[in-house]
Amino acid sequence: MERARGQGVRVVKVLLVFLLTLVLLLAGPAFLIASGTVSTVVDWSRIDRSPVGLAPDAATTPEAVVQVYAARVLSWRGAFGVHPWFAVKPAGARSYTVYEVIGWRAYRGLPVVAVSNRDPDGRWFGAQPALLTELRGAAAEAAIPKIAAAAASYPYAGEYRVWPGPNSNTFAAWVGRAVPELRLDLPSTALGKDYLGRGLIARAPSGTGWQVSLFGVAGLLLALEEGLEINLLGLTIGVDPLDLAVKLPGLGRVGWFDSKPL
Repeated sequence: MERARGQGVRVVKVLLVFLLTLVLLLAGPAFLIASGTVSTVVDWSRIDRSPVGLAPDAATTPEAVVQVYAARVLSWRGAFGVHPWFAVKPAGARSYTVYEVIGWRAYRGLPVVAVSNRDPDGRWFGAQPALLTELRGAAAEAAIPKIAAAAASYPYAGEYRVWPGPNSNTFAAWVGRAVPELRLDLPSTALGKDYLGRGLIARAPSGTGWQVSLFGVAGLLLALEEGLEINLLGLTIGVDPLDLAVKLPGLGRVGWFDSKPL
């Protein structure tokens, strides 16, 4: 009897710890929704895709340019994650090529990797994009074919899952690992960046460390660029000593510097 009672107490404790952890993980996203920072109502008539002036004018910029952007996703999902994309312009080119993964393409039987000539710094359905990293000149010129090759070899071209992946952030992490000179530090709100498929160990997206992950649901990342990150249920908690910042689910980076927003 006492043994059964002791086991019952342990089960209750485990459940309480799980529930408390879940509440803490969801506190940030819940705050964003409750405060109105992220809207749950989509007014399609007012969707804005206009550029915000973060990309150099291709017509007047002769050097090669590579930029990586991210913006909050549409509707309530923006409380949890962002959508990233790569914009590249070879030397002498008068337009940008954008590489990104778009989920609805999978639902129509199309490859999820989209390659277009849209505005490199256009708002993502109204959300302001943030510049995550960039290369210019010779470094950009060398990286552009690597980005194109990584996009072409993306292993989940016919799959898309919002959670835990593969999704647009899984794609961004894949390209980042293939082009380590980007030192791509994806924000903690890049839900799906830790999805490794059947793999358990991989380089961090920045190429400056390593990570272990169990199907993108639980894992650990340690890297010079990203710092220390713990992935629980796909949500990230971490610390970034170089930028004196902490990383929180939904809220993203909180610290002294805002050079790596979202």
